[in-house]
Amino acid sequence: MIIDIVKVFAPTTAAFMIGIAITPVLVHYLYKYKAWKKNPGKTALDGNEAVEFNKIHQAGEGKTPRMGGIVIWGSVAVTTLGLWALARLFPHSLISEFDFLTRSQTWIPFCVLLVGALVGLLNDIYDVAHHGNGMRLRTRLLIVSIVAGTVAWWFYTRLGVTEVSIPFDGVIYLGIFMIPFFILVSLGLYASGVIDGIDGLSGGIFATIFTAYAGIAFYQQQIDLAVFCGTVAGAILAFLWFNIPPARFWMTETGTMGLTMTLAVVAFMTDTLGDGYGLSVLPIVALPLVLTVLSNILQILSKKILKKKLFRVAPLHHHFEALGWPGYKVTMRYWIFGIMCAVVGAAIAISS
Repeated sequence: MIIDIVKVFAPTTAAFMIGIAITPVLVHYLYKYKAWKKNPGKTALDGNEAVEFNKIHQAGEGKTPRMGGIVIWGSVAVTTLGLWALARLFPHSLISEFDFLTRSQTWIPFCVLLVGALVGLLNDIYDVAHHGNGMRLRTRLLIVSIVAGTVAWWFYTRLGVTEVSIPFDGVIYLGIFMIPFFILVSLGLYASGVIDGIDGLSGGIFATIFTAYAGIAFYQQQIDLAVFCGTVAGAILAFLWFNIPPARFWMTETGTMGLTMTLAVVAFMTDTLGDGYGLSVLPIVALPLVLTVLSNILQILSKKILKKKLFRVAPLHHHFEALGWPGYKVTMRYWIFGIMCAVVGAAIAISS
């Protein structure tokens, strides 16, 4: 038990320290090459100007660099591959005990993280270089669907995942429909990436969520997966160190795409594969993300059906800003709410 705990915390700490170390270099180049929107401001989902949002954030978008998510996946990659390489160089030493890159538990989430991050990075580069015009949304949704579909196919055909566990009530059999269900969950989580809209908000929420899943995986004795989730959380905390108000950079797609796609994989891996309830508690553990997506959907439906806005601004965190809450107050209250949700969700997953 003690060895397993150390195995989780050592890479988590390493990822945090690596993130802190590489950030000054990254920040230097992001500011040097002015990696921010040249035409700040956003367009609403209906194609019109997002007036309320632009009143609050348009000025900041023109001077805050994007691509801060590089700190996250870069730290995870260096930590993961570094420990893997050291374990190969010194196979009989203590360091080999900390290698957590295994085919059974971490290859899939690690690869999904990198694929999502690199696609997101490409989008961010286009966004900066082409005056706010990154990849088309439908292109990004297609990529997420393809990656999710590939993983879902592997889970279904190779690992025999056909069910979703329900706390206190057995399982729901999905059969081959597990594949489209996995894609749907991945797309929903990807849509929640817009939570990266206020300094410090996304970092605190994602760090809390991955910490909760580290605990769930640890309880299931999926130690390598727990280490991976902890390493991601440590890397996010390094990002958050520089993202708290006033933010030195924003996470943007290279962070949110990789994290949301990875979260879908982790949720499924801590479900029937881990004899647990990782997917069923996802709406609780990640409730801030759920509310973010839900507020966008409700806003669209309200504007189309009722011809008026339900919120002053969507997603929900910007609505609170529009009501007059300072950004730091929204962020800190989301952190508190997110921690409560994570604790409740993890408790249900462990006690069921």
